[in-house]
Amino acid sequence: MPGISRKATLVLATTASLALLTTACTGQSGSGATDDPDAGTTITFWHGWSAPAEVKAVQENVDRFEKAHPGIKVKVVGNINDDKLNQALRAGGSKGPDVVSSFTTSNIGKFCSSGAFLDLKPFIEKSELDLEATIPKPMLDYTQFEGTRCALPLLGDAYGLYYNKDAFKAAGITQPPKTWTEFAETAKKLTRTEGDTYDQLGFMPNYHGYETVVDHYMSQWDHAYFDADGASNIAEDPAFAEMFTYQKKLVDELGGFAKLEKYRNTFGDEWGAKHPFHTGQVAMQLDGEWRLGMAKDAGVDFEIGTAPLPVADDEVDEYGKGFLSGTVMGIAPQSRKQNAAWELVKYMTTDTGAVVSFANAIRNVPSTFEALKSPDLKTDPAFRTFLDIAQHPESNTPPASVNGSTYQTTLQDFGFQYESGKVKDLKAGLRKTAEQIDRDIERAK
Repeated sequence: MPGISRKATLVLATTASLALLTTACTGQSGSGATDDPDAGTTITFWHGWSAPAEVKAVQENVDRFEKAHPGIKVKVVGNINDDKLNQALRAGGSKGPDVVSSFTTSNIGKFCSSGAFLDLKPFIEKSELDLEATIPKPMLDYTQFEGTRCALPLLGDAYGLYYNKDAFKAAGITQPPKTWTEFAETAKKLTRTEGDTYDQLGFMPNYHGYETVVDHYMSQWDHAYFDADGASNIAEDPAFAEMFTYQKKLVDELGGFAKLEKYRNTFGDEWGAKHPFHTGQVAMQLDGEWRLGMAKDAGVDFEIGTAPLPVADDEVDEYGKGFLSGTVMGIAPQSRKQNAAWELVKYMTTDTGAVVSFANAIRNVPSTFEALKSPDLKTDPAFRTFLDIAQHPESNTPPASVNGSTYQTTLQDFGFQYESGKVKDLKAGLRKTAEQIDRDIERAK
């Protein structure tokens, strides 16, 4: 399950610190990696997990690696966020990491274009890895930028719909909605007001509603953030106006922005037992696969249902898709032990046993085809929903950009303004936002 650093607001905030890496890191070519991984060496692996169970799972996977590779010892350092990672990569030196990982898939463009993560192409070719036959396409997409593959996926996250089956039954609802029109009707049926607040809210649509952020909504419309020339497409692609219009209407129909925000402020922490879906305050929740285990650990007193998120009304043939992200893993360019580092990266990201064991331990989606269908993968019908989303051909993630997640932050900020009524003219607002995105990207080049 994700740590705090994977929360949307904090993930977007890491982009500023990444700007410092643009000229600070230079990677070696494949021919520069001359170390013998079998000669007896120690490498350092930095990761972002911090919860005791997660840290234990990482170490257990490393222990398996060391058993399979007796010539390589791994020093594991956890709880490393992107800020700490960036500082170490800029500083270089022997005390820095050899193998690095990050929860921030939206920063892969910066990692690859700046040289913060080493180009893995020579290592992949030397190992004769067929990545297209090994890893689902969306995960391959979010670990490369403009032809440079500087990372591989280490488990993934798939986003879908959680729903309270008991609340559905009480409202006479027999199945989860497949289109956004059906979803709005379902959310209204599940909403019970109590004075100026709610006894139960069908769904929290506001963009501050934890995972209900712009890019998660947009994954359920066919869309293109950029045109063929790399310019922002949000004002030209009608899918964006459709999404913003739909979300704003849903906000209004469920009580209005102010009433919803007042109720949202009563919610418990996103990662704690008092999450509003756990407590029954909301009957439906947009979330990742980790929520299933967290809800069970919290001891919810209702039956949990899972399903893909709805899709646009005219795209019902794509029902089953969803938003994907995950942990990325690469090699520090300053490492003098790059061949040994590659052995760890290759093992943790492509070895079926390693991927399955790690996925079982931290309740994430496996990132290889073989692991997804492995009989050793611990699953049930509710979790299977997210495995299917991860393999759906239309599942997607926002494209990488040279300035990381800045364009997503800009669009999200516009969303806050529009849903609250501070911006009235949607089309004009999208045009202005697109212009800002283009200026930011141009400055970052």
